[in-house]
Amino acid sequence: MAAPLLALTQGYSPLAVGVLMALFALTQVFLALPAGRYADRHGLRRPLAFSVVASVTGTGLAVLFPVFPVLCLAALLSGGATGAAAIALQRHVGRAARDATELKRIFSWLSIGPATSNFLGPLAAGLLIDHAGVWLGGEAGDLNGYRSAFLLMALLPLLTWWLVRRTPDLPSTPAPAEQGLRRAWDLLREPMMRRLLIVNWFISSCWDVHTFVLPVLGHERGYGASTIGTLLGVFAIAATLVRLTMPGLAAQLRERVVISAAMLCAGLVFGLYPFMPNALSMGFCSVVLGLALGSVQPMIMSTLHQITPADRHGEALGLRLMSLNGSSVVMPLIFGSMGAVVGVSLVFWMVGAAVAGGSRLAWSLRSPLPPVDRTSG
Repeated sequence: MAAPLLALTQGYSPLAVGVLMALFALTQVFLALPAGRYADRHGLRRPLAFSVVASVTGTGLAVLFPVFPVLCLAALLSGGATGAAAIALQRHVGRAARDATELKRIFSWLSIGPATSNFLGPLAAGLLIDHAGVWLGGEAGDLNGYRSAFLLMALLPLLTWWLVRRTPDLPSTPAPAEQGLRRAWDLLREPMMRRLLIVNWFISSCWDVHTFVLPVLGHERGYGASTIGTLLGVFAIAATLVRLTMPGLAAQLRERVVISAAMLCAGLVFGLYPFMPNALSMGFCSVVLGLALGSVQPMIMSTLHQITPADRHGEALGLRLMSLNGSSVVMPLIFGSMGAVVGVSLVFWMVGAAVAGGSRLAWSLRSPLPPVDRTSG
């Protein structure tokens, strides 16, 4: 949140901000598959260590040089680090699950982490942007406020490494000897995988448009960084709350039902968002959207781990991340261009119509899934 707000404050256009936001995903497009294969070979800790170094370097540069070109470099480094770390962690916990119900339960717990960070990050950044400058003898929203926000984000990955430094890696699963050279694209030959990736792209577009367009809409309406951060924060709180309830309901939840209902709800909320007259009503929409979208990721990840072999989980996760972030590179550019020409309201309505229409594809994820492969122990 801090990077696009700083760019807007410095006078950059919504299109330029779209370019900046796209860079957070660009590195992941190229690194996702290699990072997945690397995680399949080396487990959790080594990929995570490289990710921590990259993210601290990127955000640290933003502290020292808070100008647009450096923000772009920081976006590349921190975005790539986030993707590689997510692949390694998702692969690790997915392989630790014993059956389909436990997959849903464990990914529900795991998804609470990003939802919590999506609340704490924007809220803490907004508060620092608005108040740290005053504490340091300047004024609200000055450059010292943004530097303070970037500094906090540079320190958090170090805490991540401290938490996992003693986590034991699970044994790697060797590829079947009879299989020759395999390509990630072979996974796309499975119809269920193709459907899953398309549905996941629809859901990701909802997150992208909310993360990117909401700050632009708030800026247009004159809201401060704290208000915008709060709007993004309550979205994350709602996503966290719904995920807290999901582990206990894992045995009763059905992936296609949860995903389809969430997509229909998201489409409705996006249609209503531009009509909300004030921050309070926008906050209500943000909560409803968080409840809907927050329920989806555990179902997506559970399905993915059931339809891919154990020795290719990292590769499948990389393929998923690459497809999502390829979209995330393009979509902010489209959002920025459309916002500059016709306004952000049309962006909300178009994405809402698309995701609601895509719910039919999510409902088709009813084909029987093969048993979870746990032959590696």
